[in-house]
Amino acid sequence: MTLALDNAAQDLLFREAHTAHAFTDEPVSDEQIRAIHDLVKYGPTAFNQSPLRITLVRSPEARERLVRQLSEGNRAKTAAAPLTAVLSVDLDFHERLPELAPHAPNLKDAFFSELSVREAAGSFNAAIQIGYFIVGVRAAGLAAGPMTGFDAEGINKEFFGDGRQKVLAVVNIGKPGPDAYRPRAPRLAYEDVVTTV
Repeated sequence: MTLALDNAAQDLLFREAHTAHAFTDEPVSDEQIRAIHDLVKYGPTAFNQSPLRITLVRSPEARERLVRQLSEGNRAKTAAAPLTAVLSVDLDFHERLPELAPHAPNLKDAFFSELSVREAAGSFNAAIQIGYFIVGVRAAGLAAGPMTGFDAEGINKEFFGDGRQKVLAVVNIGKPGPDAYRPRAPRLAYEDVVTTV
């Protein structure tokens, strides 16, 4: 066997997993989200930056505020999803670096004193963490419906008014409902992606 994961795990995380567009009304508990976080927090980021922040949108009032900021095609499925997470980058992630990267004690001031540098590095590493989060949702036996069709400025104003965070993605989470998936779209072949030099 070439991979350490068995076929069932490979199917759960990748081969049979799809972006979900419809969910059952079965709730997603805080315990499930905590278990997901406790798994995916070990995924690597540069200097252990860990800039991803997760805002769980549970209340009807917050859900309504979020749905207003989504593109038309994303509104109904988000309003009906059992849980939605707003995934953002913490632009002040560098404040935690002395604790998270003790092997590089001068990192905070040496590299991340400029906001533009922090935003670029934080957004890149938070995007990596979003991938881990989606795989973690699948590992919990749930389906994820990640979206980028939204008014980012509107979401930032509604949920991150202090300017410390910026939205990168919105993800619906739950058990897949009937007709949750579209047909599998093609993927690039190994030869189209991998080059050896």
